[in-house]
Amino acid sequence: MTPDELAERLEAAAKRVGPAVQRGVTHTGTLGIAKIRGNASGRPGPNVITGAYRNSWKSVDRRWVNSALCTIGTELPYGRRLEFGFTGTDSLGRSYAQPPFAHVQPALPFIEQTLKMQMKFAVMEVLQ
Repeated sequence: MTPDELAERLEAAAKRVGPAVQRGVTHTGTLGIAKIRGNASGRPGPNVITGAYRNSWKSVDRRWVNSALCTIGTELPYGRRLEFGFTGTDSLGRSYAQPPFAHVQPALPFIEQTLKMQMKFAVMEVLQ
């Protein structure tokens, strides 16, 4: 392979890096939400009453030229209380003695492994 051929291959690969990484991050976010929702579907996580909390989990993707970011979360104010528990009086004067019902923390190893695999797939795709 000549230096010019190598340079052409590297340029072509560089153009594919961003989209491949973005696809992997987006897919990881989708699977992460599914895992958290699954964990929030009953014990040891929180019980489902209406499904509103479980369905409130969303991912937001941000994309740049050669990178991507996915933020997973809920905007419901009681999300932290369900995850970590709460004992005391809230700002409205209500008293709680709620134990934690972890559903996000147990999903983190799965999300981490999924992201690692997605990045490996991205590298393999780009180097083909």
